[in-house]
Amino acid sequence: MDKTPISPHLQSAILEVTIEDIAEELLEAYETKVPVVPVRHRAPEMTITDAYRIQNSQLKHHLESGRALAGWKIGLTSKAMQKQLGVSSPDFGFFLKDMIYYHGDRINASHFISPKVEPEFAFLLKAPLQGPGVTLEEAAQAIDEIYPAMEIIDSRIANWDIKLVDTIADNASCGAIAIGQTPLDLSVSDLENTTCKLLIDGHVVEEGTGKAVMGNPIAPLAWLANVLGEQGVGLKTGQLLLPGSFTKAMPVVYNSSATADFGDLGSLTIHFT
Repeated sequence: MDKTPISPHLQSAILEVTIEDIAEELLEAYETKVPVVPVRHRAPEMTITDAYRIQNSQLKHHLESGRALAGWKIGLTSKAMQKQLGVSSPDFGFFLKDMIYYHGDRINASHFISPKVEPEFAFLLKAPLQGPGVTLEEAAQAIDEIYPAMEIIDSRIANWDIKLVDTIADNASCGAIAIGQTPLDLSVSDLENTTCKLLIDGHVVEEGTGKAVMGNPIAPLAWLANVLGEQGVGLKTGQLLLPGSFTKAMPVVYNSSATADFGDLGSLTIHFT
């Protein structure tokens, strides 16, 4: 057997093909609803940087086809989820304008493979943020309004069998988001102490506070601005940012409803048909 080492140039070429192949397979899974094998099994050498290249390849495809970027979601912001995947930092993904639902919407569950919901804040930006070097104070000052939100997470990876490179490549497992139509009467200084209950069909299944989101929901926003800034990408005025979930994700099925209940501050409910 020929044991001649593969040249770095050839290794790079092989990786390029793998990245584009996996990106195309994930894009196809959105249409067929047939999940793919975990990325880490297809390409054991895959790095976090490579996984984000797969994600970015999909974003580029969407933008070239005429869809519009609406904002960003940040995941793995709780210690429990980081421990589960063996990581020590969050990840991020994107969402497009046609992936946004609103309070009271009836959502076709067949648009997803295996959906789950997470209650969150949604920050509407009134100023751009360009890292690196964005501070918590600067991130807080960039927030215009705070809305109740839910992320509908979904996995194009079979059986939710994911590690970090799998979920990053799969757009941080984003399926869609839902946003309340009325902002919460809430200041940024109160975010970490705010409580939210997740209800499925009217029954409380999870509850958490803003402290579950990296100790302070502003922290993921500053983190994302700095990570994207290293890539020359800035957060823009008018974009929406979901900083992470108050609770663990809970599965939903058709003919069910999910509510993010912020008590006297307001709530958001969506229905799956």
